[in-house]
Amino acid sequence: MSIEHVKKHILDGMAAAGLKAFGQAPEGLAVVFPPDLQLGHFAVGCFPLAKPLRKSPAEIAKTLAAGIAADDMIQAVTAAGPYLNFTIHPKILFGDTLTKIISAGASYGDSHAGEDRRVMVEYLSPNTNKPLHLGHLRNAALGISVARLLAATGHRVVKSILINDRGVHICKSMLAWQRFGNGATPQSAGMKGDHFVGTWYVRYAIESEKDAALETHIQEMLKKWEAGDPATRGLWKRMNQWVYDGFSATYRRFGMDFDAFYYESDTYTLGKDVIAEGLRKNVFATDERGNTVYHLPETQFGLEKSGAPKKVTVLRPDGTSLYISQDIGTAILKVTQHDLDSSVYVVGSEQEHHFKCLFSMLGALGYAWAPNCYHLSYGMVYLPEGKMKSREGKVVDADDLIAGMEELAEEEIRKRDPERRLAEEEIKRRAAVIGTGAIKYYLLRVRPSQSINFDPAESISFDGFTGPYCQYAYARIHGILEKAGERGLTDADADCARLGNLEELLLLKMLIQFPEEVASAVAEYNPSRVAAHIFNTAKAFNQFYNKHAVIQAESPATAAARLALIKATAAVLKRGLSLLGVDVLENM
Repeated sequence: MSIEHVKKHILDGMAAAGLKAFGQAPEGLAVVFPPDLQLGHFAVGCFPLAKPLRKSPAEIAKTLAAGIAADDMIQAVTAAGPYLNFTIHPKILFGDTLTKIISAGASYGDSHAGEDRRVMVEYLSPNTNKPLHLGHLRNAALGISVARLLAATGHRVVKSILINDRGVHICKSMLAWQRFGNGATPQSAGMKGDHFVGTWYVRYAIESEKDAALETHIQEMLKKWEAGDPATRGLWKRMNQWVYDGFSATYRRFGMDFDAFYYESDTYTLGKDVIAEGLRKNVFATDERGNTVYHLPETQFGLEKSGAPKKVTVLRPDGTSLYISQDIGTAILKVTQHDLDSSVYVVGSEQEHHFKCLFSMLGALGYAWAPNCYHLSYGMVYLPEGKMKSREGKVVDADDLIAGMEELAEEEIRKRDPERRLAEEEIKRRAAVIGTGAIKYYLLRVRPSQSINFDPAESISFDGFTGPYCQYAYARIHGILEKAGERGLTDADADCARLGNLEELLLLKMLIQFPEEVASAVAEYNPSRVAAHIFNTAKAFNQFYNKHAVIQAESPATAAARLALIKATAAVLKRGLSLLGVDVLENM
């Protein structure tokens, strides 16, 4: 029997009591957890009944409590002011819940809410003139987690990436290498390809300060590229491939994967035909300078100070594209190729206006799916030294950060292994899981819209609101279950009627609420809901285990029941961390 059945049984009992006492069944009531589980396992506030029944909520609660008899599900009903508190038989409350969780395992919390809708999650959006940085890692963590959450709720997810592989910024790296590289390669320099190309982007910034004429050469190179000049295109392909090879290594290390790749070099001309058609249908207009523009709806964007409509340029007078025209075409291409019902764009908050304009245009063009496009906007990531700056080469490199986090994790592992029982290979394996998990969890533990002050030392801590804290709780439970198995103890035929102390109830509450948090995280595109819940679940487990023995419980029957409780807890911790893109370890 599920908790939903328990809640329905409570409301049915209240309906019958209400009909008998007041001549009408109560409506609009919600069954919730009370603030103090010692008062009861569930509570119902009678406030919505005061007006239709013309009685105080406290009076109503007292009357209804007297009319609801205990049965094989409800152990007791009490009135506490305006609330009715229900105590459920532990065998049902614990037994049925734990059985359901253990049986579901990795699918606990999953649902069919998505109704098999196809959704694309586009994330990362790197440039091929420099390596990935800390900001990209926040983007990736969000993309990975949102994709997994959507899949868990029945959506068919397509993960995509749009790579910015053309334009002036790419030409800067190319020109600098051409002028100063002397034929060097990533292999000859002993560097990852993306790091290698990034050094030439920085070199251009340095050299352009000395020689302003370089800007002219950049424009010439861009024109050659757009004209399809073989030598320019050849250099471009070669250097981009160096970057792709480097990116791929970082993707694997951080757990990124993609089903569809889009390149700006293929998509930058898309949208022109659509805009031309929109111009004929008066969706777009031509301004006094010859630009093709879109007049933004007043209801969404307001007006200029002059009273004129705000506008966005979608094509220059010479017919060349802008980012917005490219994005119009790409959005349509994605829907056409993958039969999408909706799209999620994981892009920083500085692009909020851009996407608001884009979605408005798509709607004005008549695309029925336009309202189902969503910009998952996220804030900046800061380190103690301040905002990241890539142009000056002060970027917080993603690979360096991951390596640094793994080193911190390795130090902690060695501290916990003074007798040096662990093989070096095993230390490295654990450090990789803990290090990358720490980054992802720390980046996901706050709402996407908030900026983050990333503290590497804090993020790797085994104490506090961190990934390692949650990972360690899982490993701790695994160790208990393993030790119990060695002693012949299992959760088979557990008598859950033996459970019910406050710590057990608080832990059970967290397990019951997990599916609700998953659903809320999906509705809000907010993985921090799951991150916070998993932390609180780990915390509730530690509070329980610090007070109550499991293997050494007062009886084998109690031990079996508590083993079932922590086994279900391990399943929730593992599933919740998986939805965040964080792996677990059985031993830490």
